[in-house]
Amino acid sequence: MANRKRPSMALDNSTSTTTTTPIDTTPKHCKSKNFSDIDQKHQPKDSNNESVLLPGLPNHLAQLCLSSLHPSLLSSVCSSWRRLIYSPSFPPFFSLYALLSPSSSSITRNKDQDQSNSIEFFALDPISSMWRQLPSPPPDPPLRLLLRHPSFISRNLPIQSLTVNNYLVLVAATTHGFLPALSCPLVFDPVSGQWFSGPPLSTPRRWCITGSVNGTVYIASGVGTHYQGDVGRSLLKWDMKKNNDEWNWENMATLKDGRFSREAVEAVGYRGKLYMVNVKGNAVKQGAVYDVEMDRWEEMPERMVTGWNGPAAVMDGEDVMYVVDEAKGVLSKYDFDINCWEKVMEFPEHLKGAEQIAAGRGRVCVVCANNQKIVVVDVVARPVKLWVVDLLPEMEVVAVHIMPRMSRPEY
Repeated sequence: MANRKRPSMALDNSTSTTTTTPIDTTPKHCKSKNFSDIDQKHQPKDSNNESVLLPGLPNHLAQLCLSSLHPSLLSSVCSSWRRLIYSPSFPPFFSLYALLSPSSSSITRNKDQDQSNSIEFFALDPISSMWRQLPSPPPDPPLRLLLRHPSFISRNLPIQSLTVNNYLVLVAATTHGFLPALSCPLVFDPVSGQWFSGPPLSTPRRWCITGSVNGTVYIASGVGTHYQGDVGRSLLKWDMKKNNDEWNWENMATLKDGRFSREAVEAVGYRGKLYMVNVKGNAVKQGAVYDVEMDRWEEMPERMVTGWNGPAAVMDGEDVMYVVDEAKGVLSKYDFDINCWEKVMEFPEHLKGAEQIAAGRGRVCVVCANNQKIVVVDVVARPVKLWVVDLLPEMEVVAVHIMPRMSRPEY
């Protein structure tokens, strides 16, 4: 699909905010050097059809020289360097990906519009600041993901997705008939720009626990075509690090009851364990921890449960956990050694009402304001910086992810 409208680059905010920029392209006056971590294992292949990158050098040596520069600098010099940074052979920089849906006002004005699949997949190119639509998922079977149902206008139906090994993994959703929408996970590879399927589930489900630890996807509890006790207590594991022909779902230690099937739960992989709570916000909740090495369930520390008052995410190799208090607009980091939450930033104006977050590359991206806004917090900068990303017109956010940029075959 062609480029959508370019988002505004200005944000008028008197606090420590900057221009509207996602993930990898903060304004020059607050750019963080840790954004474009170059993976030197990628090596280009010389071709007679390639443009000369640096006169007097073979292209594979020229690329080694150019890879030390920030992609935004390369993009501004010449078209051959711009083609290079979007080529599959160049170490990919990171971008913001989003699951977007038409806004409620847009749906009201277009009542005849087909809502059988209400989700679109986009990536915000950090060099051009353009939203670009991802390639369409395979048409067979057709994707049917329902965010809103006419009988439940005030409540969104959960669409659960993960970032695993730099892939976008669509795990669970609901169809118009209140049935599980996916018989197997749907996976997008941003570097190749291709979709593929994960292993089929013996019992497809929705309203489940979804999370990952060290490249392994976990699905627990949930509801299939109707509630079943054994499904509500089940835990399944899919190791994505294995070869594709070895992919399967393994049954692991079961939950003691089905209380987690009442909500769509985002589990967080943190220090070798899977952490989750069964209720959002400041309500009384229960926490659970799954030890992936010991294959057993544990109780969550009480102080961790108490401070878990909103969406959570991890970064730095699953070693640092953040949570946003959706009622107070406070971003906190968990201190494992002393078992407490440490406040990073309090900003109710922008962070209150957080729905979902993603963390990575020194940034925490927060979906808030009734899914109308993406707020990016630079937790590496001192002082901590915050800015807002403009959305496409008449669209709202379902989920955000941080992954390598898409290749651009048109360059």
